[in-house]
Amino acid sequence: MAYSKNSPAGQAIDAIITDLPSLMAVAVVDVQSGMALASHSNTPSINPETAAAYNTEVVKQKQKAMAALKLQGETIEDILITLTNQLHLLKLNPGGTKFIYLVVNSRDTNLAIAREVLRSHAASIN
Repeated sequence: MAYSKNSPAGQAIDAIITDLPSLMAVAVVDVQSGMALASHSNTPSINPETAAAYNTEVVKQKQKAMAALKLQGETIEDILITLTNQLHLLKLNPGGTKFIYLVVNSRDTNLAIAREVLRSHAASIN
């Protein structure tokens, strides 16, 4: 998906690409619809729009689990999925209405740096 650098989602994607040039894929996703508002992939085998839709379900199910557990005053900050060679991070914006989906190679990227990059851009996607 091409993205507009004029939208908050596109600006966030552009900034994340600058901060993590070795990323595999990134998308800004609307939690309600599961649609990618902007996305980019450096890896032809990763379609960030498809991943956005499936990972929206991960976020929604975790939100349902938290409601069922009556976790008062808690919000999801991020979700980490560790694969054999990849890290998939979902970072929600402060309102929980959107998230940044990031895929990096676990050998090429420091997890703490990736999380800090996402943290620094999450508020901008409101």
